[in-house]
Amino acid sequence: MSKITLIIKREYLTRVKKKSFIIMTIIGPILMAALMIVPAWVSQLEDQDNKTIAIIDQTKAVSLAIENTQYLKFERLENKSLDDVKKDFKTSGYYAVLFIPENITSAPSGVQLFSNKQPNLGVKMHISNALEKELESEKLKASGIDENILKAVKTNVNISTFKWTDEGVEEESSTELTMAVGFIAGFMIYLFIFLYGAQVMRGVIEEKTSRIVEVIISSVRPFQLMMGKIVGVAMVGLTQFLLWIILTFVIVTVVQTVFFDINPANIQQEVVAQDLFTGSSSQLSEIQPVMDENASEIQGMLSTLKNIDFAVMIGMFLFYFLGGYLLYSSLFAAIGGAVDNEADTQQFMLPISAPLIVAFIVGQNVVNNPDGAVSFWFSIIPFTSPVVMMIRIPFGVPFWEIALSAVLLVLTFIGTTWLAGKIYRTGILMYGKKITYKELWKWLRYSS
Repeated sequence: MSKITLIIKREYLTRVKKKSFIIMTIIGPILMAALMIVPAWVSQLEDQDNKTIAIIDQTKAVSLAIENTQYLKFERLENKSLDDVKKDFKTSGYYAVLFIPENITSAPSGVQLFSNKQPNLGVKMHISNALEKELESEKLKASGIDENILKAVKTNVNISTFKWTDEGVEEESSTELTMAVGFIAGFMIYLFIFLYGAQVMRGVIEEKTSRIVEVIISSVRPFQLMMGKIVGVAMVGLTQFLLWIILTFVIVTVVQTVFFDINPANIQQEVVAQDLFTGSSSQLSEIQPVMDENASEIQGMLSTLKNIDFAVMIGMFLFYFLGGYLLYSSLFAAIGGAVDNEADTQQFMLPISAPLIVAFIVGQNVVNNPDGAVSFWFSIIPFTSPVVMMIRIPFGVPFWEIALSAVLLVLTFIGTTWLAGKIYRTGILMYGKKITYKELWKWLRYSS
C-alpha cells in the first residue's frame, strides 16, 4: 500500500506542477465564465449608430404603424418615387429605403427594403413585426371582428409543478431546472472521463517509450503501478475540477458586481429607456403582464433550487465520477500498456469510447422520459450508468435502482481492473510488436 501511495503522490505532484495544468486551470474558468458573461454583455449592447430609413408608402397609411426607436428613425417621403430615391441614395444619408406597395394586404411579400449594405436582423424584424400587426388589425376590421375581443380571450397558461415527498410534503419543482441540473452533471462526467482517462493512457505510453517504466517495475508490481497512476490522475482531475468551479464563481461574481447591474427593476427601466417597447403606454400595459409572468417563472425556478438536495447531488456526482473514471481509466491504462505510440491506440479506442458516446446520446432523450425503459436500462448498465444515472437522479430515482446501479458499477470496475491488470502486466514491457485483439486474448489467458 505504501508503494501505491508513493506512486499516487508522484503522479499527482508531477502533473499539478506542469505548465499545461497551470495554464488550463487558469484558462478553463475564464472560458466557462465567458460562456455566461459574454451573452449577457452582448444582449446589453445596442447599435448606437443612428439610422434613418426612408419610407415610400403607396398606401399612405400602413407605414404609420412603424414607430421610431432610440437609434432607428423613419422618414416618410410623400412626393418621391422609388426610382428618384434610388438615384440620390448615396448622397441622401439614408441607411435604407423601405417600399410598401399599394396591394400589400393581398401581397404582403411585395414589401422591399433597399440599402447599399446588408440590413441587420433587428431592423428587418422591427419593420416586419410592425407591418404584420397592422395588416392583421386591418383584416380583423374588414371582417367585422373586434380586435379587443381577441386580446381579451388570449390566455397564457403557466403551470406550476409540485412534487410530493415520501412524507407527503409538497415541494415546488421546475422541470426545466431539473433537466438542466441533470444534463450538466452527466455532461461533466462524460467530459472528465474522456479527458483524464486519456491522460492515463498517454502517461503510460510516455513512460513505456522512454523506458522509465523498466526502472519503476524493478521496485513495484505492474498492478500497483497501474492503480497508483489511475488514482493519482483522478486526484489531479478532482483538484482541477474544484479549482474551475471556485475560480469560475469568483470571476462571474466580480464581473457582475463591477460591470453589470442585474437588478430586475433596473433591467426593466433600461429596456423602457431604450424604447424597446416603442413607447406607448397601451403597449407597455400589454407587455407588463408578460414581464411579470416571466419574473414569476424566474422566481419560481430560483425557489426550486432550495428544494434540490445538493448534498445528495454532490455525493452521487463524486461517486459516479470516480466509479466511471476508475472503470474507463483502467481500460485506457491497459491500452497504453499494450501499444508503443498513440497512433496504435485507434483500433482499441472505439470499443471503449463507444459506450460513453452512446450514453451521452441517450442522455439527451432521458431528460424527456427519465422513467422509461431505455432510461432505466442505460442507467443500470455500468458502462453507461455514470452519465445516464446522473441525468436521472434530479428527477427522482428509487433507492433500489441507485443501489443496483452502484453495486454493478463497483463489481464491473473490479472485473475490468483485473482484466486490464493482466494486459498491463504483459504489455508494459513489450516493445516493437503490433498488437491485435487476438494477442490481447492470449495475454488474458496467461496464468500468474
